[in-house]
Amino acid sequence: MKLKENILVVDDEKEIADLTALYLQNEEYQVTVCYTPQEARKAIEKGPFDLAVLDVMLPGESGFSLLRRIRQKYNYPVILLTAKVEETDKINGLSLGADDYVTKPFRPLELVARIKAQLRRYKRYNLSSPGESLIELGGLTINTATHECTLDERPLSLTPTEFSILVILCQNRGKVVSAEELFHQIWKDEYYTKSNNSITVHIRHLREKMNDSFESPKYIKTVWGYGYKIEDSSISHR
Repeated sequence: MKLKENILVVDDEKEIADLTALYLQNEEYQVTVCYTPQEARKAIEKGPFDLAVLDVMLPGESGFSLLRRIRQKYNYPVILLTAKVEETDKINGLSLGADDYVTKPFRPLELVARIKAQLRRYKRYNLSSPGESLIELGGLTINTATHECTLDERPLSLTPTEFSILVILCQNRGKVVSAEELFHQIWKDEYYTKSNNSITVHIRHLREKMNDSFESPKYIKTVWGYGYKIEDSSISHR
C-alpha cells in the first residue's frame, strides 16, 4: 500500500497530537509527530514535508516561530492550531505565511478535511494547466506547471495560498474577484467561514513581496466594496 503525503504534526498536548496522527494515518498519510519545539526544529530541517500542523502555544518556542523557520526554506501549506480566538492572533499567523488556522477544541474530522483541501490546492497548482501554464504580466511570470513565480527575474517566495490568489486573479484578468469568490475557489468547503480579513492579509502580504504600492498598484488593484482585480492589458500567456 502506497502512503500519501508526509505531514508534520507539532503539539505539546500528547493526546491531541496522537489523536490527530491516528486520524491522518487512517487516511493513509505518513505522519511525523513532535511534542516539543526542539523535536520540531530537527524535523523541519530534515524535511521537507507536504504540510505542517503547528500548535501556536508551545513551551519555549511558539508555533509562530516554527512557522517563520519553515517559511525561510519551504512553501508547503501550514495550518495553525490555536486556543485563542482573538482576531489579531489569526491575522498574525496569516501574515507570517500560514495558510489556515483551526481553533481548539476542534473536531478531528474537520481538521482532516482542512488538510485535504490544502493538499488538493497545493498539488493542483503544481500541475500544468492546459494552454495556460505560463502567465506573464509585465515583469511578473507565473509558471503553474512548476509552481514558480518571478518578478523582474527575481524569484518570489509565495505560500500556496498566496500563489493560488495570484493565479486566480490572473486567470480572471480584467474582472473583479470578490473575497467570497476567492474563499470558494481556494478552499471550496461549505462550512469554511472566516473573516474577510484573511484574504485582506494575504493580499497585503502579496503586495509586500511584489513591492506593489497600495495607493497606486501596478498589479493587484482593490475595487472598494467589490473585491480585487488584475488588469487584462499587460498579461500574456504561453
